[in-house]
Amino acid sequence: MRVLRTPDERFAGLADFPYEPRYATVGGELRMAYVEAGPAGGEPVLLLHGEPAWSYLYRSVIPVLVEAGLRVIAPDLIGFGRSDKPAEIADHSYARHVEWVRSFAFDALDLHGVTLVGHDWGGLIGLRLATEEPGAEPAGAEPARIARIVATNTGLPTGDQEMPEVWLRFREAVRTAPVLDIARLVRSGCRSAPAPETLAAYDAPFPDETFKAGPRAMPSLVPTTPDDPASAPNRTAWQRLSEWDRPFLVAFGDADPITSAMAPVLHGIVPGAQRVTIAGAGHFVQEDAGRELGAAIARFVTG
Repeated sequence: MRVLRTPDERFAGLADFPYEPRYATVGGELRMAYVEAGPAGGEPVLLLHGEPAWSYLYRSVIPVLVEAGLRVIAPDLIGFGRSDKPAEIADHSYARHVEWVRSFAFDALDLHGVTLVGHDWGGLIGLRLATEEPGAEPAGAEPARIARIVATNTGLPTGDQEMPEVWLRFREAVRTAPVLDIARLVRSGCRSAPAPETLAAYDAPFPDETFKAGPRAMPSLVPTTPDDPASAPNRTAWQRLSEWDRPFLVAFGDADPITSAMAPVLHGIVPGAQRVTIAGAGHFVQEDAGRELGAAIARFVTG
């Protein structure tokens, strides 16, 4: 596997993101970047971003969670942000991304009692991660790896239902664009136009087209046919979600044309799920209403 690594200078002077990067090794050879904030003894909150973002997406959420006394961990998915970038689209698969995040959270950081927050692809990965972990440990042992889940503007496609036309157009655009405009993808998912320095931060991980195999791969990894390799595992995940016995929060923006239909589905299937709607927020709810999302997560975790 040929692996690229974005030069550090690309991340100099990031607006509103003062966190120093840390690194863990996953998959035997890949460096996965993350930022951490808050008290080391606080309840851990794992923030998983999606396509085509990186941990910078959560810059308005992190301070709110820290103010609530929580330990915040925000990794960059492999292929994104400061993390290593396998150079070929074929290097990326749904199963590999689930395993890379599992290895990061459970092997490298050995997290227990986590509140897992999944947005976009972070939800596709995180919901699989949560439902594939072993059952709760016996009394007196360490607590379960996943204590609770927050699903925000995400879903768990199986290919058994047609995807929205707007999403199919997005997938085709990503697949065929000679130059993949990362900043434009983010801008198109926001209700309010991000500042130029914000859009520049989303472009920073990708010096040229050779670095963009991850963002180009992700839309085509979403199951759209019933026989997709990820369809059966996702169906199993839905079944396990229908039996979920830990707290679950559905926190969606109110103006997302891509994933909004998944909010009532998740709320209806997961037993006892709570639901909150973030007003004035598009797909990238963290950009449009980051502090509001952070407050909702903090209330959910701290009670």
